[in-house]
Amino acid sequence: MNIILMGLPGAGKGTQAERIVEEFNIPHISTGDMFRAAVKNETPLGLEAKSYMDKGLLVPDEVVIGIVRERLSMDDCANGFLLDGFPRTVPQAEALTATVKELGREINHVININVRREQLIERLTGRWICPVCGASYHTMFNPPKEAGVCDKDGGKLYQREDDKPEVVAQRLDVNIAQTQPLIDYYSAQELLRDINGEQDIQVVFAEIKSLLRG
Repeated sequence: MNIILMGLPGAGKGTQAERIVEEFNIPHISTGDMFRAAVKNETPLGLEAKSYMDKGLLVPDEVVIGIVRERLSMDDCANGFLLDGFPRTVPQAEALTATVKELGREINHVININVRREQLIERLTGRWICPVCGASYHTMFNPPKEAGVCDKDGGKLYQREDDKPEVVAQRLDVNIAQTQPLIDYYSAQELLRDINGEQDIQVVFAEIKSLLRG
């Protein structure tokens, strides 16, 4: 079973990815992990990618898809894989379609965990940190006993710059704009499956599991 997992920041993609790979016994392949492994193993494509990254440049699609192909050709992917963080663009998606076809496979499911923008902002801006002990709180999931005060040492909680609403909203808007063409691409292929990510984590996973087993 070959799966692509999609979802905006804060949608709970990481949590669901862990459960999917455990349930279906397939490797979780993220772009970052692939790049780190290729660079560490000093494969020709890994070294080429490193030459771009060292200059702060984007790695060209042909190098990225080459690294993806290397990874998908490994033995642990024989029974399937879960791709996370790739593809990011329609040209990458087209190249991936061609690559899996060359490997004698196909993408079976593209799961998109859907959460409304307002809900994502609420999730992503809820983190507050204690400057004294470093304890982390979340207004929705792990609130302090007293608002704005650390339970452990009474430190005044602060919010990191990248957790502030205006920064989060801007980051989300960029992600939404980048993701929509991919959603359209996989919708046109009738591969996209939307899952309501605003439900309880267990319910979200039950729906994903039912879809994949269906």
